[in-house]
Amino acid sequence: MTVVARDGDAGAAAGASRPAAVTRLFASMAGLDSLSKIWWTCLSIGLFAGLWELCWALGWADPKLLPPPHIFLGSIAEQGKYFNTATRWQVGQSMNDGPSAFESVMITVGATTARVFAGLVIASALAISIGVMVRYWHFFDKLVLPTITLLSPVSPIAWLPVAIFMFGIGNAPAIFMVVVALFFHMVLATINQIDGVNPNLINVARTMGASKRQIYGRVVVPAILPGMLAVLRLNLFGAWMVVLIAESTGVGYGMGQVIMLARNTFNPSLVFFTIAVIGVLGFAFDWLLRLAQRRILYWLPDTKEKLRVL
Repeated sequence: MTVVARDGDAGAAAGASRPAAVTRLFASMAGLDSLSKIWWTCLSIGLFAGLWELCWALGWADPKLLPPPHIFLGSIAEQGKYFNTATRWQVGQSMNDGPSAFESVMITVGATTARVFAGLVIASALAISIGVMVRYWHFFDKLVLPTITLLSPVSPIAWLPVAIFMFGIGNAPAIFMVVVALFFHMVLATINQIDGVNPNLINVARTMGASKRQIYGRVVVPAILPGMLAVLRLNLFGAWMVVLIAESTGVGYGMGQVIMLARNTFNPSLVFFTIAVIGVLGFAFDWLLRLAQRRILYWLPDTKEKLRVL
């Protein structure tokens, strides 16, 4: 038996199939999401570099003071030899001795990155632990919080002489500077995150007979984890700023000393080349941290996409 569909039924079937087709289209485009992000990232950076090059081409930027990207990025091998700051301080050694230009860049970048992450990990562990203890014990709150609030506005630069007096020259003062710069603000951020925990979650845990330690371990700490990871991302950039200041004063070889060398020798190309390296490193580490954040906080909804449809 043959069934002939009316025009209205065919139109309804076609209309019903349109949402499914749109869904399949977006599903196929989801695989291109990474390529789309790479494309927009390259477009954004390329637009910035293109405007810079345009200012140079029009004569608005002096190439001796503000060299365009094609100048300071086109002499990577020449600029890389200046990263050999460890050999430069040795008696009887010249700039051409020691590792190659690429090896010098890698050694310097590795030294600075290690100080950044060492200080960031130490500051995060101490700050979160003390922030939780401040709200866990009332006596600890009264004893510690006033001092933390008092020292929080102090600039990290003010701690630089203290770091040199205590640790001398080397990695320790640079790591100490990063810890001091991040610790006090992270303690206050942890306390603020704990105070913002939904009271209903705590009440439900109490109703189920959870102890104070269980409430903090299974309710409070997981609840503040998203906010603390966001604070950690912001402090990552702060750690890079502080470690460059510490290295520029001679507490240890690193990218901060390269910038000071460029200033003392009036080498703008080296300054902008170092800035470009720092920018690439910061972008890469922030991307890795955001990736880890999505993996750790897998249960959180993607509010970014919801806000875009408003």
